[in-house]
Amino acid sequence: MSSNFTDLAQQYIGGEWRPGTGSWDIIDFNPYDGEKLASITIATVDEVDDAYKAAEAAQKQWAAGNPYARRAVFEKALRLVEDREAEITDLIIAELGGTRLKAAFELHLAKEFLRESIQLALRPEGKILPSPIDGKENRLYRVPVGVVGVISPFNFPFLLAIKSVAPALALGNGVVLKPHQNTPVVGGSLIAKIFEDAGLPGGLLNVVITDIAEIGDAFIAHPVPKVISFTGSDKVGRHVATVCASLFKRTVLELGGNSALVVLDDADVDYAVDAAVFSRFVHQGQVCMAANRILVDRSIQAEFTDKFVAKVKSLKAGDPRDPETVLGPVINSSQADAISGAVEQALADGATALVHGTTTDNLVQPTVLTDVPDESSILRQEIFGPVALLIPFDGEGEAVRLVNDTPYGLSGAVHTADVERGVAFAKQIDTGMFHVNDGTVHDEPLVPFGGEKHSGMGRLNGETTVDAFTTQKWISVQHGRSAFPF
Repeated sequence: MSSNFTDLAQQYIGGEWRPGTGSWDIIDFNPYDGEKLASITIATVDEVDDAYKAAEAAQKQWAAGNPYARRAVFEKALRLVEDREAEITDLIIAELGGTRLKAAFELHLAKEFLRESIQLALRPEGKILPSPIDGKENRLYRVPVGVVGVISPFNFPFLLAIKSVAPALALGNGVVLKPHQNTPVVGGSLIAKIFEDAGLPGGLLNVVITDIAEIGDAFIAHPVPKVISFTGSDKVGRHVATVCASLFKRTVLELGGNSALVVLDDADVDYAVDAAVFSRFVHQGQVCMAANRILVDRSIQAEFTDKFVAKVKSLKAGDPRDPETVLGPVINSSQADAISGAVEQALADGATALVHGTTTDNLVQPTVLTDVPDESSILRQEIFGPVALLIPFDGEGEAVRLVNDTPYGLSGAVHTADVERGVAFAKQIDTGMFHVNDGTVHDEPLVPFGGEKHSGMGRLNGETTVDAFTTQKWISVQHGRSAFPF
């Protein structure tokens, strides 16, 4: 497998694989055992410029071509992902520390988004609108924005890169992709290889593996891209938004979360426990939609807590290659240290640990905290790791207040025997997404995905993806002669 990483440890610019020209290398490590997977010489500002110019040069012919020919590329890309599923699974396990379960989950969704991109190639429709002027025909065309810059994260890099890259290309754009430096292959060059093998013309998709320490704001400030699609932290997202706004660029920002799963007094406790454990601990909690906070009505708190703690203690942490492993490593030592620090601070604030997991290298065992003081910072921050907060409440009004007491607003869930009670509860929560009698971690190709408050700006999926990566152009035709006042 190391040969796969070595083969893909390059920049992909203008349809050619080439090394970066930077003065240092990004070292790609396996987060579980520390194995060196690849060494990649970083791209410089010049390579970023080359990539954007290549995308710009290739885009117009691509957009002018037959959309049915574009569709064929995505059909082939989907077949390649299906054919190479075992190989991609191994890459996800090695580079992300993702478990086999997590890899299967990510690949399933990635294939669904590729299927949707096949349809997106034919989706844009024009309109003819009426005019108050006699003889005038108003045509409204839906056209590509031109070139899209995509920045993918480390947690679901294959899925979340494809989620922007594939539709942007299908809609007639060129793309430059910058993967996270911890997942340069799965989130970057692997995707370039799939599309190259699928017959995508050279230059339309470019991958630059680099770091802001080298390029600064060059990727987002470059004059060519008209839209920047960024998935990552709210801190970086705020900077991306500020720079792009000053340059009149559009942004799609999918940022952090501090989601809550709420268990009302009439809920199915066993089912709610299953949903809560999955929603908190899937991929070691490194999911923007993860349920950081588990809110439970005080009348069922004892039963829920006992069952929740028992299930958490049964989760196997260890080697992600083992099919029995549920929790693999977090992405790097900085993340492991941040999680441990947040837990220790919460305990110092007065929280109680029902489960207190240890940390060995990047392997962070699960922790469950309760009695967290209202003023504790852990209640309002995103915990990107396997730490659950159990919080009791008295009545729905208090539950709504607690759920909304966060700067984030991405996802959430509520469990109740009365579906309409759940829907009424969901309507009171300031989030982009909320689920009744389910987990908090969901994504579907046709349903708008995005958050409120610090969780982002804009939406992706379905028609909102068309809105994100195209623009509208009005062309009027005057049949006969127009009358002018002078």
